[in-house]
Amino acid sequence: MHGIRFAFGTLTALPVRVTRWDRTAARAGLLCAPLAGLVVGVSAAALGAVLLLAGAGPLLAAVASTAVPAVLTRGLHLDGLADVADGLGSGKPAEDALRVMKQSDIGPFGVVTLLFVLLAQVAVLDRLYEVGWAHGAVATVAGALTARVALTLACRTGVPAARPDGLGAAVAGVVPLPAALATAVLVIAACAGAGAAFGRHGAWQHGLAVVVALLAAHLLLRHCVRRFGGVTGDVFGCLAETAATAALVVLAFR
Repeated sequence: MHGIRFAFGTLTALPVRVTRWDRTAARAGLLCAPLAGLVVGVSAAALGAVLLLAGAGPLLAAVASTAVPAVLTRGLHLDGLADVADGLGSGKPAEDALRVMKQSDIGPFGVVTLLFVLLAQVAVLDRLYEVGWAHGAVATVAGALTARVALTLACRTGVPAARPDGLGAAVAGVVPLPAALATAVLVIAACAGAGAAFGRHGAWQHGLAVVVALLAAHLLLRHCVRRFGGVTGDVFGCLAETAATAALVVLAFR
């Protein structure tokens, strides 16, 4: 239960109080991260499907399914995406780039990155909801699951923290690699199973979407570790949004 509380208390804005804040709880929490993603994804998919079935149209359903995860995370993942874009785009040394990321304002790199990522998510979901409510709903849940398991993998043993304090320092390296990989395999299998509702091709495509997204997140993680010296809370947010968007883009090809 400490792990579940940690997962929901740190990865969502739901009213869950974290009762234990140590590396053991963090390890359990990161392994439970896909559960938080499932709740966020189902909530987003439910609103999108209801709007579509009520006649609001696929575009509004797509916007709603994109907005719900932002609301249920208080926009922290999107904020991390923008901050990392500013830090990487600054071209400054690690310490200065981390200082840029810690500032409260958003620079031009962050604004442009947020714009295109959100447009990509809405565009994909608009297309899928146009095919049918189930296609959009399953893709929404798959994106949310993929985003959270990307965080589990990012917290595996051997990945350092960029700062001695903050969320990055609290969770960096807490998850053993075999446990992180096992969690990723479970999410891949779950998404492939959900995609099987649309036939054999759907199963392969949804499983492949998760794999491609996690590879994209892995490459971004390696770059951030080289660039900043490790991970931060902003890097985690950026990884989550990157993984979710990459998974959706793969699902756009029908």
